[in-house]
Amino acid sequence: MTTVPSDIAGRPTNPVTARGENRLLAALVPADRALLEGGLERITLAVGDTLLSVGEPIDYVYFLEGGIAAVLEVIDGERQHAVGLLGADGYVGWPILLGDDRSPHDVVLRAEPGTALRIPAARLLAATEQSDTLRAALLRFIQVFLIQMGRTVVSALSHPVERRLARWILLYHDRVRGDEISMTHEEFRLMLAVRRSSITDALHRLEETRAIRSVRGRVIVRDRDKLLEMAAMTYGPPEEAYQRLVGAPTT
Repeated sequence: MTTVPSDIAGRPTNPVTARGENRLLAALVPADRALLEGGLERITLAVGDTLLSVGEPIDYVYFLEGGIAAVLEVIDGERQHAVGLLGADGYVGWPILLGDDRSPHDVVLRAEPGTALRIPAARLLAATEQSDTLRAALLRFIQVFLIQMGRTVVSALSHPVERRLARWILLYHDRVRGDEISMTHEEFRLMLAVRRSSITDALHRLEETRAIRSVRGRVIVRDRDKLLEMAAMTYGPPEEAYQRLVGAPTT
């Protein structure tokens, strides 16, 4: 994995990978957005860039505009298991709002390149000291993400691999630009913490329902409704909470 370079702000932004404004920033009232404006800088991100590393200081907070950040639990310093995903719906670095200046997880860009607006952590905290509504908005996203993490844990303990895989594909589909997801069998194995052969079997079962098409290094969503049916109760509560707590962009 590649760590985000300190001079990444100097990379040219590829307009093809930019998806538009971060949904959480867009939902802020204008006065709260203005508190952040002067500290935000747009950077480009490549697949594999590490935004945060477990145990390391959180120097920047990242509001993704494109790409998907996988939040990974690190075990014994090397094994990684995914506990959640976020994209343009949220931000990376939320532990600082809970009083922790170090990351409890690795956070790595997956699936497709993108852009992000980053702000120094100290600058963000200073802004939240000036606005209770800004702090509340950022905390509400943490609540949504904790619901997603809880659903990940319950699903891992209770559901068959194909149901869990359908859920992860839906989480990716919510955050990529189209119906095609660039993910290898090995990356899905990481997401579900199962053997690679189990991923292969689960993908075959989803293909049999014509919900997806699996080709080398890619999954193409063909029928989202069938994926929703397969995922059942593993998908939905975090997404409903996002609409309730974060809501639509402010005009």
